[in-house]
Amino acid sequence: MSTIEKVKEEVLVDELVGVNNEIVLYNDDVNTFDHVIDTLIRVCQHTSEQAEQCAILVHYKGKCTVKTGHFDELKPQCTQLLEAGLSAEII
Repeated sequence: MSTIEKVKEEVLVDELVGVNNEIVLYNDDVNTFDHVIDTLIRVCQHTSEQAEQCAILVHYKGKCTVKTGHFDELKPQCTQLLEAGLSAEII
């Protein structure tokens, strides 16, 4: 009879705390597509294609994540979006 040895390894996984924050942009009936696109390009450094896709998603789905990162980096961007009249929050 042979002996089977089982080895249990402990693996440590480092979690990046705070990286999973998102700015979510919500649909409204006030802002034009052009205003939303221009604001995303200016505030979130989106390309024109990214900004247009986000604007379309917001329009048809009601919301879209437009930026992810650390809370401290997202806070001023979210504030700028709000100051531009857009509906956004950090989650």
